[in-house]
Amino acid sequence: MKSSRLVSILLLLQTRGLMTAARLAEELEVSVRTVYRDIEALSAAGVPLYGDAGHAGGYRLLDGYRTRLTGLTADEAEALFLAGAPGPAAQLGLSSVLAAAQLKVRAALPAELRPHADRISGRFHLDAPGWYAAADATPYLPDVADAVWNCRALHVLYRRWREPTDVERHLEPYGLVLKAGRWYVVAGPGPRTYRVDQILRLTSLEERFTRPDDFDLAGYWAAYQRDFHDRLRPVRAVVRLAPGVSLPGPGQTDAHLEEDGWTRTTVPIESLDHAHAEFLRLGTGIEVLEPPELRDRIARTAAQLAERYGNPRTPAGDRPLRRPRRSAHPA
Repeated sequence: MKSSRLVSILLLLQTRGLMTAARLAEELEVSVRTVYRDIEALSAAGVPLYGDAGHAGGYRLLDGYRTRLTGLTADEAEALFLAGAPGPAAQLGLSSVLAAAQLKVRAALPAELRPHADRISGRFHLDAPGWYAAADATPYLPDVADAVWNCRALHVLYRRWREPTDVERHLEPYGLVLKAGRWYVVAGPGPRTYRVDQILRLTSLEERFTRPDDFDLAGYWAAYQRDFHDRLRPVRAVVRLAPGVSLPGPGQTDAHLEEDGWTRTTVPIESLDHAHAEFLRLGTGIEVLEPPELRDRIARTAAQLAERYGNPRTPAGDRPLRRPRRSAHPA
């Protein structure tokens, strides 16, 4: 809608300053001609904006001009308050800042939208960590966040999983990522990914670095996850699943229904040890066909279980008392 687009232009100019018509068109996914018409409409409505011609030109708002958030829809107001995760904000030392920001945004909302913001806060709560996982101790998280924000280099003692375990690293932190309750810092050179809870010692340096203009944190993380899963699951297993039985997770291929009602499919596995434990959970609902070493291992485990449970133990209270053995050489 045109009204929504006009508000978007105002907010873009208010937050980013000077912007060309081409850049505005790219952000709004419209033509440059449409941007020209919208700029004329805003000027006619009394919005104090002006354009600079030339190579370094563009449109900007008059210094000091600010617009209220009257362009927000109900859905946008709800999404804004849903995005405020109190747990991660507290870990970063920003809980009071987040609360103050939400209070200011709520005060700036039109009266008819305030109930929507209150309702979303009362009905949805974001809890990032998974069950049965102890919270990671991240004493250096605020320091890392400060380095990310101020483009300040760090010298850290870092513990990795392979030898040598404790290594010193010079980091240029580009961004922080919260994944399943665990904080990661993406840092140059490289860039590479580090777990914040594995930083054993940290020194904030006076050295500043320049964050690459073309670095996209979300894009990097998506590629990192794809590469991680490709490296994590290089082996595939061929299995048959009983009717109604399914395996969690993506990556299943070549699934087809067989005559007996079972489904034959190919699934990625992390390792033989992990697959052995996970497939045994399904009991008789799964048959492993390949790889042969995994099938043989599960068969041996099944045989051991059958032998163990095929010979039930006699309860201790029902066992006959043994007579004391007589000594061959009486005292």
